[in-house]
Amino acid sequence: MSEKMEEVMNDEVKYEKKWYIIHTYSGYEKKVATDLEKRIESLNLTDRVFRILVPEEEVLEEKRGKMVKVPRKLFPSYVMVEMLSVKEENDLGLGYRVDSEAWYVIRNTNGVTGFVGVGSDPIPLSDEEASNLLSKIGINGFENENKFNIDVEIGEKVIVKKDSFLDQEGEVAEIDYEHGRVKVLLEVFGRLTPVEFEYNEIQKR
Repeated sequence: MSEKMEEVMNDEVKYEKKWYIIHTYSGYEKKVATDLEKRIESLNLTDRVFRILVPEEEVLEEKRGKMVKVPRKLFPSYVMVEMLSVKEENDLGLGYRVDSEAWYVIRNTNGVTGFVGVGSDPIPLSDEEASNLLSKIGINGFENENKFNIDVEIGEKVIVKKDSFLDQEGEVAEIDYEHGRVKVLLEVFGRLTPVEFEYNEIQKR
């Protein structure tokens, strides 16, 4: 089964790729993601489990008088997993069921405490929820173009074109791809302060 296939019809069973959230012990997010990738590969489950992500964003922090990029977890103790799911109707209405072998492997990986769902049944994110979350970490989840053409990067120097800060130079601290906004570190009253702008209110230096 092709990994790029978004939906497959086979013997009247409908398969879809859906994003799920697994809960981990605090501080184990990256170890869980790395271990899962290795296990999925070694057990030949790559046709049922696809991307495994720790939701993070890069932000600027001051360390020893310098602004440096550091990763910040959006949701500590959670990891995103993209899995093949069977779309089916159940007592609660329309739902999705994951492959039992893939579920077992993920659930029994060291550091994993369970799936987000009802009881032992994982519940996927809606497409909108997954898209919004992925956009926050700069990943295109559904092979569509970003809504906004934001061509700056975190840490890059920019010039502000908005009247109140016209021609002031700053450094990009955060990028919101979903809403087309950029936070820029500017000197305000002698202190570096993050100020939010529309993406078209700044330009590269």
